[in-house]
Amino acid sequence: MRRLALLWLAALGASAFAPELPVFTDITKAAGITFKHSYGDHHLDNIVEGTGAGACFFDYDGDGLMDIYLVTGTWTKNVSSNEGRDLRGKLSNKLYHNNGDGTFTDVTEKAGVGGNGAFGSGCSAADYDNDGHVDLYVLNYNGNILYHNNGDGTFADVTKKAGLASNRWGLSAVWFDYNNDGYLDVFVGNYLLYDDGKFRDFYPAAGYPGPLSYSGQPNALYRNNGDGTFTEVTKEAGLFKPDGRAMSVTVADFRNIGLLDIFVANDAMENYFFENSGKGTFVEKAVNYGLAFGENGQGVSSMGPVVGDVNRDGLLDIFIPNLNYCILFQQALVNGRRTFFDRTVATGLSQALGQYAGWGAVLFDYDNDGWLDLFVAHGDAHHEYVEEASLMRNKGDGTFEDVSDRSGQYFKEKYVGRGVAWADIDNDGDIDLLVANLNDSPKLLRNDGGNRNHWLTVDAKLKFPTGSRDAIGARVTVATGKLKQIEDLIPSRGYMSQGDPRLHFGLGQAAYADLVEIRWPDGAVEKYEKVKANQFLKLVHEAKATKVKP
Repeated sequence: MRRLALLWLAALGASAFAPELPVFTDITKAAGITFKHSYGDHHLDNIVEGTGAGACFFDYDGDGLMDIYLVTGTWTKNVSSNEGRDLRGKLSNKLYHNNGDGTFTDVTEKAGVGGNGAFGSGCSAADYDNDGHVDLYVLNYNGNILYHNNGDGTFADVTKKAGLASNRWGLSAVWFDYNNDGYLDVFVGNYLLYDDGKFRDFYPAAGYPGPLSYSGQPNALYRNNGDGTFTEVTKEAGLFKPDGRAMSVTVADFRNIGLLDIFVANDAMENYFFENSGKGTFVEKAVNYGLAFGENGQGVSSMGPVVGDVNRDGLLDIFIPNLNYCILFQQALVNGRRTFFDRTVATGLSQALGQYAGWGAVLFDYDNDGWLDLFVAHGDAHHEYVEEASLMRNKGDGTFEDVSDRSGQYFKEKYVGRGVAWADIDNDGDIDLLVANLNDSPKLLRNDGGNRNHWLTVDAKLKFPTGSRDAIGARVTVATGKLKQIEDLIPSRGYMSQGDPRLHFGLGQAAYADLVEIRWPDGAVEKYEKVKANQFLKLVHEAKATKVKP
């Protein structure tokens, strides 16, 4: 009898005895999110419409709760068809205020951030003038918009005054202080030069021409002058590449030396990796680092890059979804030289994700066990063909397991996914998700159960005489036992999106972190021992800023 019982137990499979995992609950309607994305037309028929949009979490009113900004396309001359003209004036971006009780309120009209009728793509937020209020930057097909936060719940369009008006098609922007003057600069990823639909030599089943049918565009680095204005310094900084097709951009201290390098995920061509010289200039070295192409040297359609130390070896890795595959570039030191290796197959990611067209992704510790997990949104590029999203759990042994079917009803549904943003929307110690879907409603997914393990969230601020802002560029290290976690405070990651600037760390069963270390953007290092778990640890550092001399 005992033998039969053992055989029966074995037949159930290991999954029957797997640990209880968190699930994600769709709370979109209950939260009051009524926004629906549009590509500004009734039929998807060009690359501008199919690119979709991102989403942004930021605390616009400084109440300690992450608010939501959602971007939409609009009816646009020479992009949209005539039959879609009934949509003119009916579509706008939306800002939702987090009420702190699980609901959000649409405050777009009061705030004045509807998008001015522009065809929206991406968004990012940062306090560019150090006044203590987070400003908003919206990336558009027909001209980006910089909204200055007035500090009273309203914003002002200061794009022209600031010098950030551009006729390029911006998709993604990352804020960081490249010249260490205390003011945040912005690097903008620009896509391509659309020809108003003139090019028609393409395979009809493809839906519309792909990115290589159009000329690329250079990205742009804008230096913050410290007086509310910016100056483009792309060429001077060594970043000028006239034929790029940036889908999204991010920065990180990949070399662990206190300098932020720039990574650009390009569509249908090689990626760019700009190494920071520390002297206000950059050198493109994607080929040298093994980051330019996929595993077999092929050019791929790279989408939204996310960064994190996946194997906890103290080196930052890059995951990039793309339309026909996905890539995990894992960093390593070989004979003292830094390089990246494609570990997509070895980690089990290709087997689970290779069947999908990936766009937005998030590397985050959803179950607070100390290891970064992966969420990816999928959807066809040229048609409104739906696909399910994937959640890959990091097993801590160098591999991932697909736990999508154990993670909630949402993973049994299908959408045409695009951007994804992350935040702890209810401040309960686990990370929630916001998925932007093409021509559809977004999905706000609450993490239920991630806080069964312990956690620590670091809220790092720089204090200037004029106000305090997020310590963009800071490096935080958290150690529990033998496990050491590193994160850079860079919220602009993924596909045209931005997440919670508060850095989140899972501590597993540890009731405290043995060590929390922060390296501030000016190089100063502070250490804290025996830090209690399950708290938002607010760290503040005195800072100064210097205006650029005319």
